[in-house]
Amino acid sequence: MRLVLVLSCPDRPGIVAGVTRLLFDLGANIVESQQFGDPVGGRFFMRVAFDAPAAGPEGAVALGHWRAAFAPVARAFDMTWELRDVTAPYRTLVMVSKFGHCLNDLLFRWRSGQLIMDIPAIVSNHPDLERLAAAYEVPFHVIPVTRDTKAQAEERLRELVTDLSIDLVVLARYMQVLSDDLARDLSGRVINIHHSFLPSFKGAKPYHQAFGRGVKLVGATAHYVTADLDEGPIIEQDTIRADHRMTAEDLVRAGEECESRVLARAVRWHCESRVLLNVDRTVVFS
Repeated sequence: MRLVLVLSCPDRPGIVAGVTRLLFDLGANIVESQQFGDPVGGRFFMRVAFDAPAAGPEGAVALGHWRAAFAPVARAFDMTWELRDVTAPYRTLVMVSKFGHCLNDLLFRWRSGQLIMDIPAIVSNHPDLERLAAAYEVPFHVIPVTRDTKAQAEERLRELVTDLSIDLVVLARYMQVLSDDLARDLSGRVINIHHSFLPSFKGAKPYHQAFGRGVKLVGATAHYVTADLDEGPIIEQDTIRADHRMTAEDLVRAGEECESRVLARAVRWHCESRVLLNVDRTVVFS
């Protein structure tokens, strides 16, 4: 079985030696190792993928056995850490409103085996994309949101996250703002996508606003959700060149392609345990 270990801790001598010595002593074979020492924040980050020899009854690899073995090293270096089976899918709840390009892209990549995740449910505040969900045989939950019902809607969302054992929530153009409390409770577990015109073009039809200003770049940003709207730690960004020949509709299509691609990268890296939070930034071992 191949396992992946990700960790962060205060930077100091001996971290790599402590981790690799333990893996060597337990007979593991390291197949991938990446590390980064942040000179600004003084923290050390590491991702190690390794093949674990059989342990436990009938030669099975017991994940709990490996976690117990690593715990003393983690305590010695004051680590925040996670150890997972690389093939274990992240249970992912996808949320969407009326724009289906990101949802459609994620569903295709999931079904074609490009993303290490399961999608047990899709949540929307509108019924428009229910047929798309049905085509992939994914349960579709319509949870309307108004100013008066926002608290109840978020309580229902919390119930789904708990009942479905959700590891990750993806806002695939979900056009509602999560409350500060919910954003804090799901910190590091919610990924959002938005166009990179912000804060220049807010509100309705941002691409049409950008067309009116003759923009030369269309971009998208995927980030973790925090209480500060669209200001969470950035995971991935990309841009597409625009020119005078493009109509407003061309700009919309280019933006949707960019958003889909950027969100898919961010979700894939998260599900491969390649993204580590570094206060207001991220370390991405892509």
